Amino acid sequence: MNVSLATSAGRPGRRNEDFVGAVPGAVVLLDGAGIPGAESLCSHGVVWYTRHLGAALLAHLSYDDGRDLAAVLASAIGETAAEHCDTCDIADPRSPQATVAVLRVNRDNLDYLLLADSLLVFDLAGGSPHVITDDREVTARRECSVPLDGLAPGNPEYDRVRASCAEALRARRNQVGGYWIAKDDPRAAQEAVTGSRHLDDLDGVALFSNGASRIVSPYALTDWPGVRELLAVEGPTGVIRRVRQAESRSGVPDASMPDDASVAHCTRLSR
Repeated sequence: MNVSLATSAGRPGRRNEDFVGAVPGAVVLLDGAGIPGAESLCSHGVVWYTRHLGAALLAHLSYDDGRDLAAVLASAIGETAAEHCDTCDIADPRSPQATVAVLRVNRDNLDYLLLADSLLVFDLAGGSPHVITDDREVTARRECSVPLDGLAPGNPEYDRVRASCAEALRARRNQVGGYWIAKDDPRAAQEAVTGSRHLDDLDGVALFSNGASRIVSPYALTDWPGVRELLAVEGPTGVIRRVRQAESRSGVPDASMPDDASVAHCTRLSR
């Protein structure tokens, strides 16, 4: 499998909380998250978390011991939690966490796992790209944000309700009926979106963090067939460059809040 990688911090001078890496036959992409001002809960921080979780995942994937991807992720979450559970309040909903996307070649198939809102884009042989994501966080965020309807930003009432909505969303994290993300509890891995595609059905596949997927939504710079063409010509670096160019222009939705962006593009999928 040939793998091209690119990652970019959302703002100059700010550390990149994404992680992307590969070992023979497998790729991992993480999008780290945490709450600003929560340093008292975890002195290590989001960057530390994503890099340690990513390294643990790649180590297990390199063993190629036949376990399914959910079991591999569960082990990695448990090992990372054990590294800082004695010094940090890892159970607090605001402590570091990460979305997870994993691909692994398994004989004649490509196994995949998604936890939270990173994306997999399958380049189907002879067909249009097929996009998979775990949209449970988006659904939970939409439901928790209903109290904001009709309120105008920029006043104390809006700020109070918005803070209440954020607390409600955090309360749904890693709960039945809510959404799931890699954090402190290995059981979250069993809730991941998983599947497998036959290698003969695929010309390639790409992994996108949420920040990189903005090239399609909300920036609408192209569609997923256009992304496939861009990857073929300019690779992951070209995708991220277009996102950053959009953010530098005015009038682009959400451009005032640049996000870390990472892409892994996999071709020649057999080992």
